Amino acid sequence: MIPFLCRRLLAVVFVLAFSAAASAQPLQWFWWKSEPSLALSPDQSAQIDAVFQEGIARLMHQKDELDRLEAKLSRLIETSASEAEVAQQIDKVEATRSTLNKTRTLMLFHMRLVLKPEQRLKLNALRDRRVEAQRAKDKPGTSGTTSDASKGSDAARKRPN
Repeated sequence: MIPFLCRRLLAVVFVLAFSAAASAQPLQWFWWKSEPSLALSPDQSAQIDAVFQEGIARLMHQKDELDRLEAKLSRLIETSASEAEVAQQIDKVEATRSTLNKTRTLMLFHMRLVLKPEQRLKLNALRDRRVEAQRAKDKPGTSGTTSDASKGSDAARKRPN
């Protein structure tokens, strides 16, 4: 039972990550309840919470469907199914993944619509500070310049013209 709950929780964390950069930091589950600088009214908080509750239920259902389709794809690959069968299943998996991402993005969009313009600006500034703090945490002792070692690895990946 515990592993099942852990997988569900991890799935929810995955689908709620705002972006690649933001996903490296801990997810702020109820940012609308724990960020006083946004000065949300109780009505705004309730509206955002309702959007979240509706969205998370849909996301969990879609994630279950994605897991089911990915498992079927894995079985097809393991059993050496035809390329046509595998390609068809890939299309189903990717369509479901796209739907899940669209649902997540629209949920976040609907949450932002509840905010006033000045609150959106404050939320953007908070996000930017968190991203910068995470970058600084991930790269201690660097000044933000590219090192010679990384330049070499970049050059090794480039193809000659």
